[in-house]
Amino acid sequence: MRLLAHICYLSAIVILGSAISPELLGTATAAVLAIGFLGTWRYSWAATNYVRALWFRLVAFPRYRAAAQKRFDAAAIQSHAYILVTSYMIDTETTIAVYRSVFAAAARARDGATVVVSVVDGADARLIDRLFHASPAAQAGVKLIVDRIPGTGKRDALARSLKIIARHHPTQNDVLLIADGDTCVPLDVIDRIQPIFTDPKVGALTTDEAVAIPTQSLFRDWFELRFDQRQVMMCSMGLSKRVLTLTGRMSAFRASLATEPSFIELVQADYIDHLRLGRVNFLTGDDKSTWFWLLKHGYQMIYLPDVRSLSAETQPKPTFFASAQALTVRWFGNMLRTNGRALMLSPRRIGLFTWWSILDQRVSIWTTVSGPTLAILAGLIYDIALLAAYAAWVMLTRYIFVTLITAFRGRVGFPITYPFLLYFSQLYGAMVKSYVLFRLNKQKWTRQGGDTAGVRLSLRQRAVALSSVYMNALTLGWLFIGLLLLTGVQ
Repeated sequence: MRLLAHICYLSAIVILGSAISPELLGTATAAVLAIGFLGTWRYSWAATNYVRALWFRLVAFPRYRAAAQKRFDAAAIQSHAYILVTSYMIDTETTIAVYRSVFAAAARARDGATVVVSVVDGADARLIDRLFHASPAAQAGVKLIVDRIPGTGKRDALARSLKIIARHHPTQNDVLLIADGDTCVPLDVIDRIQPIFTDPKVGALTTDEAVAIPTQSLFRDWFELRFDQRQVMMCSMGLSKRVLTLTGRMSAFRASLATEPSFIELVQADYIDHLRLGRVNFLTGDDKSTWFWLLKHGYQMIYLPDVRSLSAETQPKPTFFASAQALTVRWFGNMLRTNGRALMLSPRRIGLFTWWSILDQRVSIWTTVSGPTLAILAGLIYDIALLAAYAAWVMLTRYIFVTLITAFRGRVGFPITYPFLLYFSQLYGAMVKSYVLFRLNKQKWTRQGGDTAGVRLSLRQRAVALSSVYMNALTLGWLFIGLLLLTGVQ
């Protein structure tokens, strides 16, 4: 059935592509050239990242890993491991699997480990305590600290736990692994991350991710494809030694940096002052706050493609589209609230490629929506066959992209849903970004409460909301006019 689906897909490309004629292309020269320019821009950027990712994965990282291990073995330093886990509204089955993995990893730590757990529910605290005493960690001398807190949010939970760890006065050689309560950590994770921190320029690292979704669905295909894309982009950024996010599911930090008062303060109460929106206090996006602190202070943030966490993911809404909307609004809101201030940092300080990649996060919003908009305008102005040809081009290029992305993982073959999901992620993602960019004050967790929307608004808040609509509509209007002129309409 999978082979038949691919044959039908490729046949559709041929049929749609045959709708165009050289004469029609000549008639719509301006529109075709504009679409071609945008495509060349985006595909060149994608190719650059893919080549960088290959070099990093096959050449640069193995050398880096070997050098780090050699330093670690030669230094013979003491490196205590701290593991911080936050749990809130996680089902019992997942909680058991997660903490068994955490305690097993802690038990293997060469120089000892301390596990700090932040929970809200007393039942979770009792379950975790039982799991600990039944695990090898208890016999290995691992110290467990369970901090039961009020449910005031993940940022408060992280800040309290970091303050607890700070009281243990971690050294610059100690490491801190921060993981979500739905993420299983690898058994050898401490052994794999400790050598990286022998380089004093390294402040943190993040790793590869896998997702556990029990039922086959569009939602699972979407998530798995996202993590395949993530592996490519992270490897590309890994070559610059500054990733674009320190994933909240599982990342590791130099413990002495993560317990700095200014680091903890930013985690607990991060914000930006926006000219139009005023002060925007961050509800979500703690991983972006930790990333920005390290970026601003000039530390390297490394990617480990050979270490993988496993996260349990549930579909937050009844339908795929509603779930994708809820998640992308949160993800892209976190990104856009932080990358504006990151752009203010000097390219000399953070690296030109890193700075340009941050800029591209904003530029890609408009280049992505411009392609299909130009195609629709050209189809309506000249001939509807142009839309069929554009659809064929999109299907072909996304099929090639998906083939390369999955091959990077060493896999041959993929569900035929992948090309459609890739284009959905690109186009719908750009639309969500264009919406969120003008509404950075709107934030909401997908599982927790704490919504800044849905409450009675003051007169000032209503005025700000109306200004967001106006600015968003004005920007899209100017973009539409510019694209209309590019189609060659006089």
